[in-house]
Amino acid sequence: YLRKMTGVSRAQVTRLVGRYVQDGEIREVAYRRHRFPGRFTRGDIELLAAVDEAHETLSGPATRRILEREFHDYGHRDYARLATISVAHLYNLRQSRTYRQRRVSYRKTRPTTVAIGERRAPRPQGRPGYLRVDTVHQGDQDGLKGVYHINAVDEVTQWQVVGATPQISEAWLIPVLQAILRQFPFQIRGFHSDNGSEYINQTVAKLLNKLLIEQTKSRPRHSNDNGLAESKNGSVIRKHLGYGYIAAAHADKIQAFYERSFNPYLNFHRPCGQPEIITKQNGKQRRVYRRWETPWETLRQRPEAAGYLKPNLSLETLARQAQANSDTESARQMQEAKQRLFASFRTQKRSD
Repeated sequence: YLRKMTGVSRAQVTRLVGRYVQDGEIREVAYRRHRFPGRFTRGDIELLAAVDEAHETLSGPATRRILEREFHDYGHRDYARLATISVAHLYNLRQSRTYRQRRVSYRKTRPTTVAIGERRAPRPQGRPGYLRVDTVHQGDQDGLKGVYHINAVDEVTQWQVVGATPQISEAWLIPVLQAILRQFPFQIRGFHSDNGSEYINQTVAKLLNKLLIEQTKSRPRHSNDNGLAESKNGSVIRKHLGYGYIAAAHADKIQAFYERSFNPYLNFHRPCGQPEIITKQNGKQRRVYRRWETPWETLRQRPEAAGYLKPNLSLETLARQAQANSDTESARQMQEAKQRLFASFRTQKRSD
């Protein structure tokens, strides 16, 4: 009760109660924090400000070396105390009121480290469910942003699900991510992206944590960390949707096209090159593509494939979906749906 009403910590409440039991009352104790005597005078701080103004604020070690040279090499007695200053305390003096009254300096905004996601490559160990995710923007026109495509690819099976959103702000992106995760037939264990703020934020992290999905992000100077998704951006999305501007208002139509026609075609009827890693005697590795099969075939051939599926799915259900149409029949149906989609763009543009 005392903690709740006073806001005092539990340890402090215990000390106050003990003091009351011992003395019969609680009195405010005057406390003055110990302070070391100041070594550098106002004149020293103003002299430091003058040096920084002349040199346009060099780094701490460089400035300290200048102060030492002014005293030892050039014999300027005014620098006697400043010649002994440490780099850490030099920065303290730069933050003092006297220094800022003498000289105002401006620093650019420094990037801060975001503690969301682990900076490393995923480690699927042959298990499906580790996604590589990237964003494709469909251009700008007259100051208006085009639609955004969200591309998610499983690293092991290359099972691919694409979504569309008019904006990549959190309010628009979360429903699309939920729809994308829902379309994968297996349990999702990992979510890897670049360091863009559309994925590295508290909202997405909260969604992934709720689903017990591990979030990782690309490392600097490791361009292949998200190479799988980036290669699919060109070979799949750009190939079918092109590079031209598509208004953000068409995002719902594109999303429906993806779910009904495009994603089933990609996963059941479009063969992908499955990489085989060969390690040379010198330790270098290279990828060789000898197997070309659909993501469904790759998933079906995995050991214990049924154990990776979501509870409401079975291999038989996915097999029936794959056998419903041949590869070419599915491709033709997808192309017809795509033509109707682009025709609706032109119709709406004329009506506008």
